[in-house]
Amino acid sequence: MHKLLTDKPGEEMLLLGNEAIARGALEAGLSFATCYPGTPSSEIPENFFNISKESDLYFEYSTNEKVALEVAAGAAVSGLRTMVTMKHVGLNVASDPLMTLAYTGITGGMVIINADDPSLFSSQNEQDNRYYARLSGLPMLEPTNTQEMKDMTVAAFDLSEELKLPVIIRTTTRLAHIRGSVRLGALKPVRKKAHFEKNPFHFVTVPAVSRNLHKLLLEKYDQAAAKSDSGPHNQIIGNGKWGIVANGVSFNYVSDAVLDLGIKDKVSILKLGFSWPVPESLAIRFLKSVDKVLVVEELEPLNETSLKALAQENGISTPIRGKGVGALSRLYEYDPAMVRTAVARYFDIDYKAPEMLDASDIPALPGRPPNLCAGCPHRATYYAVKQVYGADAIYPTDIGCYTLGLLPPISMADFVICMGSSVSSGCGFSRATDQKVVSFIGDSTFFHSGITGLVNAVHNQHNFTLVILDNGTTAMTGHQIHPGVDTKPLGVERTRISIEDVVRGLGVKDVHVVKPFKLQKTIEAVKAAKEYNGISVIISQEMCPLFAKATKQFKKRHAFYVNHDKCKNHRDCINLLACPAMYLDGEQVEIDKNLCIGCSVCAQVCPENAILPLKA
Repeated sequence: MHKLLTDKPGEEMLLLGNEAIARGALEAGLSFATCYPGTPSSEIPENFFNISKESDLYFEYSTNEKVALEVAAGAAVSGLRTMVTMKHVGLNVASDPLMTLAYTGITGGMVIINADDPSLFSSQNEQDNRYYARLSGLPMLEPTNTQEMKDMTVAAFDLSEELKLPVIIRTTTRLAHIRGSVRLGALKPVRKKAHFEKNPFHFVTVPAVSRNLHKLLLEKYDQAAAKSDSGPHNQIIGNGKWGIVANGVSFNYVSDAVLDLGIKDKVSILKLGFSWPVPESLAIRFLKSVDKVLVVEELEPLNETSLKALAQENGISTPIRGKGVGALSRLYEYDPAMVRTAVARYFDIDYKAPEMLDASDIPALPGRPPNLCAGCPHRATYYAVKQVYGADAIYPTDIGCYTLGLLPPISMADFVICMGSSVSSGCGFSRATDQKVVSFIGDSTFFHSGITGLVNAVHNQHNFTLVILDNGTTAMTGHQIHPGVDTKPLGVERTRISIEDVVRGLGVKDVHVVKPFKLQKTIEAVKAAKEYNGISVIISQEMCPLFAKATKQFKKRHAFYVNHDKCKNHRDCINLLACPAMYLDGEQVEIDKNLCIGCSVCAQVCPENAILPLKA
């Protein structure tokens, strides 16, 4: 039995933050969950995927975040409790339906988990998605620890059903991946089916209907604001004259700083757990009770700006500062030392930060740049393409493992902004320049948002090559399924969609399906694609070796070694491929047999045929 299905109310369990959210959803009676995986939120749907195999929970990895929200919306307006999970940039994709779903509202509870990524640990930007609550008019909750992540999820479903609105829970990477003790509650039974009550003059958002729905949304906003003011998630802690406002993980840093500096009796903390709408009455009472205020919030100064506006409107002259105090800025995530220093500086506390240990006599750690795994088929595809197109072609790339093609010696990533952009931007590059263009995209990303770009390319008669790197899984976020995956080894039945059939169905005439470990044939296919006038697609098919091993589909091969009697030390194997299984021992190239998976690409690249398989 999955551990999150443990039905022992009162028992404590050590959980990851994302696991705590999943458990809270189960305690709330979650019936229906959808997602497109994205770190730092990926563990939530991973748990739902496994739980759905042994319970009545319906779960799906949807094609993209927009689809996930729309699928869940259909279930939620029918009366089921639904959850949608995604990372912060995923909400950009889902924002189109989100804005109007706020108008129509829902019938069953709907909770949207949105994970921000301050410091860009695994993302292309670090936007602050608290703006989306303000833009949509939807309530937002921000937990501060694992227990709250579980409890607030339960509360969010209740709030959602009461207001008949989706509720957003915002986490960050630091919260999603912390571990802490969680006291379990009772599991609610899962409602498997519902009945949709037709009401087209509420749910069909033509202008005449939406004018009324906007008014209704504003009325619900006022109800949410009253609950934010009076509910348990926002509170004033302490009664000192030094005020600090904090939300999310920043609250933990503030709490530690207050204890470390010994100023607990001098401080009042306004903790914002129900952060939008802002609890105005509570905030005004707080501002009137303190002499000065420090706002501690990662990324944008949203709480700071709201409190300053409240103070001005109510004639409160309490000084309010946030960004610019110490190292508190709009960049990156905060840490305890940073917050402690800022608190001490703002409140003029005599504090000297501990001296850093002298590490001058310790050698620097070796660099560990991100790299494709040993035996990754993408490396072989990149090599083949570069042999034909060279360094002068433009290489738009996409979000996924293939973004690792950025660094030398591959150096085949010239432009990326979002998922699916490599195909569409390839259209622009090919039309605006006389340079050759080769766009790279992965299999999951192709289904996510690459198809529409390819439709555009065919329809508007653009001229470039698209390489679809099909490794049979959504690799970078943790090997989740997508429409092109054979799901039987994972114990679920899903219809598998052929990428080749889709590409040909869209009207692409020049299509090449290659096995990248067969280098010469792959190079020949790339040459043919280069000569084609129009849209050419190369589908490079080879399973991710990590996924193959995890699902017991890996075909064991002999590891390789370097025969030094033949080796002339050209180092093409290292200089052109940079497989992490290869290293220099003095001046000699060696292969780590424990890392080598036997793909044989290096052996095919070696001009002396000096790389050979080890005998069993």
